[in-house]
Amino acid sequence: QVQLVESGGGLVEAGGSLRLSCAASGRTFSNYAIGWFRQAPGKEREFVARISWSGGTSSYADSVKGRFTISRDNAKNTVYLQMNSLKPEDTAVYYCAAGPAYRYWGQGTQVTVSS
Repeated sequence: QVQLVESGGGLVEAGGSLRLSCAASGRTFSNYAIGWFRQAPGKEREFVARISWSGGTSSYADSVKGRFTISRDNAKNTVYLQMNSLKPEDTAVYYCAAGPAYRYWGQGTQVTVSS
């Protein structure tokens, strides 16, 4: 069992930066790849980024590639999403997820980017 709590969201102007954190509890956190997803109003949830259990491999949605960076610190049971050059279209609730088939989800953190 893994519990996930996102934080770090907020309101930022276009071109600005935010760093989201996903703090996990549970002894098996370091066994899992972690994904970040987002859901904008009226849209389906979409994949943003993923990092392997070791942190050695990561992947990104084309829409955020080159602007977002995912990282993890297994000693702190935390995964980060550094978001730079934010755009209004990045506005969404951001979720982290873990476990087989992303069984475990956090409650989400709101990111709003003003133009």
